[in-house]
Amino acid sequence: MATVVTEGLLRELAGFRAANGCAVSIYIDFDPSEVPTIPGERTKFRASVMEAERKAEQRSSVVGRDCKLALETDFRRIKDWGETEFDRDGARALAVFASSADDFFRVVPLLESANGCEIGPELWIAPLAAQLGHGDGALVAVVSRERGVVYELRDGRLQELADETEEVPGQHDQGGWSQSRYQRHIDNIVLHHLKAVGGEIDRTVRDGRAPYLVVVAPEEMRGDFASQLSHEARESIVGWAQAEAHAGATELLGVVRPLLDEARARDDQATLDRWQSEHGRNGRAAAGWKQTLDAASDGRIATLLVEETAHRQAWSCPQCGRASADGGKCPLDGAKLESRDDAIDLAIHHTVLHGGTFVRLGAGALADADGVGAILRF
Repeated sequence: MATVVTEGLLRELAGFRAANGCAVSIYIDFDPSEVPTIPGERTKFRASVMEAERKAEQRSSVVGRDCKLALETDFRRIKDWGETEFDRDGARALAVFASSADDFFRVVPLLESANGCEIGPELWIAPLAAQLGHGDGALVAVVSRERGVVYELRDGRLQELADETEEVPGQHDQGGWSQSRYQRHIDNIVLHHLKAVGGEIDRTVRDGRAPYLVVVAPEEMRGDFASQLSHEARESIVGWAQAEAHAGATELLGVVRPLLDEARARDDQATLDRWQSEHGRNGRAAAGWKQTLDAASDGRIATLLVEETAHRQAWSCPQCGRASADGGKCPLDGAKLESRDDAIDLAIHHTVLHGGTFVRLGAGALADADGVGAILRF
């Protein structure tokens, strides 16, 4: 099953540093339009590993014999996995990380496309960061007079958290006081039902597990249901929707996905607006590669902002790992800085290791800052 990228996963992988400076990171994309068959998947896997091997030869020629031997072991392990254990299990892409010198091997199935390879002292996590949080953690409440199901979005699928569905008696057909009392009885049952569903949502929100909440309910029930939620739960609602009475998890996901995407886009825009405000008044903001990489290395970034098309070469210290937009020597220990192909990856490593977050923006959002910026802690 595909893995949703979380800040915890990024932080875990960012904390790895190869003892010999030669960790392998390979991303294999299984776009069904290009790889429509299972044999084709294995062929794509082998081709991606061969491409990474060619890049590894270049790295080992620079670093030395120990790196060369370790990489040979790494690729034997990767190929063995591909022959005996390969199974993408519906994932759109696979990320394969290996460093035999550190007894490290991990395969991460991904929900979205990713492609490429890097050999270096750290794991290449920029493609993972581009998928951060997509489709994870949101709550979906499906509410009607009888139905009351709460789902959580995990690994790109709606998974049931609670089912408070209960049978409500039908409309009474007798007139007079009997009908009035019976209708009040039905209304009380429905109210109790809504309270039970709302209680499940409140408990989840109090646990900090619901950044977004979408409610699927008939329009005439929205007010009654919202009144049963805590203030925190009501604040978590990012949209209301309607669906067929017996819609399953897959159909419901199709209904709520646009609302979740819109909510994330609003949050990203709010982050960009805050950065522009801080940058405009020379506040707690970094703009451009030099300021951002320096701030990342110093652990000052609260939120890193990167355009999706941004790319730049950078340098890092082989001793302390400090990132730099310029070559030369490390200002801290005097070691000669090593060239790195992906400046974004360096910025992400330092940001997440110091507890910061990452936001990926559309092309042109940071045009005046060469595609990168940051909101700073200090």
